[in-house]
Amino acid sequence: MKCPFCGKENTRVIDSRPADDGSSIRRRRQCDECSKRFTTYEKVEAIPLVVIKKDNNREPYDRSKIEAGVFRSCHKRPISVDQINSLVDEVETAVFNMEEKEIPSSMIGQLVMEKLRDLDPVAYVRFASVYREFKDVNTFMSEIKKILDK
Repeated sequence: MKCPFCGKENTRVIDSRPADDGSSIRRRRQCDECSKRFTTYEKVEAIPLVVIKKDNNREPYDRSKIEAGVFRSCHKRPISVDQINSLVDEVETAVFNMEEKEIPSSMIGQLVMEKLRDLDPVAYVRFASVYREFKDVNTFMSEIKKILDK
């Protein structure tokens, strides 16, 4: 880190702690050349994520859309808000761990369905029926058979 006073690069960290909001780190540094102290802040650089929709339109990633879909599918089911938030956190972590700049909405939907299948079969079928756009009862029944076979 370059000293803002003398311009030399010989500085050292003398104190580190989380900043007020918890999403950055405050570092107190001292220059080895001029002995002056200064403060820097480190923040994780967020990679902007773009979702490619079914019609090939692109839009910014929005966690609230996943939450809304999961909440709707879990309506009147014995699933707590904490379980839903945990599920969405797991999906979001998986998405960001792919380290892609663009991700198809189908991949996000598939991740949500996998997590819902383990959490609650009824919520899974509800989500799948909207996500996969079941056209008739036969498609719906074949999805239920898959669950029953497992």
